[in-house]
Amino acid sequence: MGDFLASVYLWTKAFHVISVIAWMAGIFYLPRLFVYHAESVEQGSATDLLFQTMERKLLRLIMNPAMVATWAFGLALVFTPGIVSWSEVWPWTKAAGVIGMTWFHHWLGYRRKDFLAGANRRSGRTYRVMNEVPTVFLALIVISAIVKF
Repeated sequence: MGDFLASVYLWTKAFHVISVIAWMAGIFYLPRLFVYHAESVEQGSATDLLFQTMERKLLRLIMNPAMVATWAFGLALVFTPGIVSWSEVWPWTKAAGVIGMTWFHHWLGYRRKDFLAGANRRSGRTYRVMNEVPTVFLALIVISAIVKF
């Protein structure tokens, strides 16, 4: 298995980066949709239904598959011989960032369900603040992987 992973390393890395970009696009956009949904949309209106549709499709058709692909290609990279040395600090900090990003993804999924049920109690300001969370995780992940401190 190690020989196969080594032979497709560059392809795996390329597809990992593509998956991460797609996932991050959704991670940054969905909280922004929640800001507008919370601040400007009357519950039960046609616009409410439109926002619910956009949020559902973004999460289910883009973000969920991109997250799964990011994890799959990332784990393939981890198991490629000679790529990760677990005796160093950087793989652990990167892993913590990826787990944090995954938690945030699921938090967004629960917030979407709140809007769907007409039970959102969070303000647009809360979603604006939460929109900064993935930036922190992204910085941790990228610095860990590139600088390898």
